Amino acid sequence: MTSELFQSKLLDIQRNMLNFAYTLTSNRDDAYDLLQDTTLKVLDNEDKYIDNVNFKGWVFTIMRNLFINKYRRQARSAVFVDHSEDMYMLNFAQGSGIDTPEGTFSAHEIMDMLGSFAEELRVPFSMFLSGYKYAEIAKTMNLPLGTVKSRIFLARRKLQKRLRDFR
Repeated sequence: MTSELFQSKLLDIQRNMLNFAYTLTSNRDDAYDLLQDTTLKVLDNEDKYIDNVNFKGWVFTIMRNLFINKYRRQARSAVFVDHSEDMYMLNFAQGSGIDTPEGTFSAHEIMDMLGSFAEELRVPFSMFLSGYKYAEIAKTMNLPLGTVKSRIFLARRKLQKRLRDFR
C-alpha cells in the first residue's frame, strides 16, 4: 500500500476513531488527545501494517492499547499519602459526597468490631487493609491462597453485616 493511500484510509476513519476514543475516555478533550496520539502512532508504524489485515481493526487496536497503557501508567503513578494519626482512616475532604463507613461510624467503633473477630479472620483482613497482597498474606501466614481469599471475603461480609445491624 502506498503512503498516500495509507494516509487517505487513515483520514477516512478519523470520525470513527474519535467516536471510539470518546467511548473509551468519556471526555471530549481526552478523546481528542487519544485520537491525536493514535494517529501519530499509526503513522509512525505504517511500515508494520500488512495489506491483507483489516485496517480499521488494526487502528482501533492501537487506540485501545494506547488508552489501556495510559490508564495503567496513571494508576501506578497515583499515590495517596495518609497523614492522619489513625492508620486505617482515609483523608476524605469534608462534604466530598463520598459515602463511607466513617461517615456513619467512628473508626474506633469499626476497629472494635474488627477486633472482636476470630484471629483466623482478623489477621488476614487487617493485613489486606494494610496493603498486603493475597499472595504475601498467604506466604506470611503459611496458608493456601484460596484460604486467605476466603477468610478475607468472610471477614468483609461479617463486617458489612455488623455495620448494617449496628445502625
